[in-house]
Amino acid sequence: MALATDSKQEVVQQYKIHKDDCGSPEVQVAILSQRILQLQDHFKANKKDHSSRRGLLLMVARRRRLLDYLKSRSPERYKTLITSLGIRR
Repeated sequence: MALATDSKQEVVQQYKIHKDDCGSPEVQVAILSQRILQLQDHFKANKKDHSSRRGLLLMVARRRRLLDYLKSRSPERYKTLITSLGIRR
């Protein structure tokens, strides 16, 4: 289940670093986080949808790798991103 174009553009506008940014780690993590939240809502109604659950696990792993990359390259950007997304508690 992909994000709607409007919601994806809003996420990109909120987390972009420069004017033409659409692929920085912050934007990628934010888009993945939105898709993960959307799938979590889907699983509340469809508990036996195991093929989508596998996709969810792959997205979570991809987000984790991107966050690890960002943490190793720029810890201050990592901290601001996780606080704005509310990922870590």
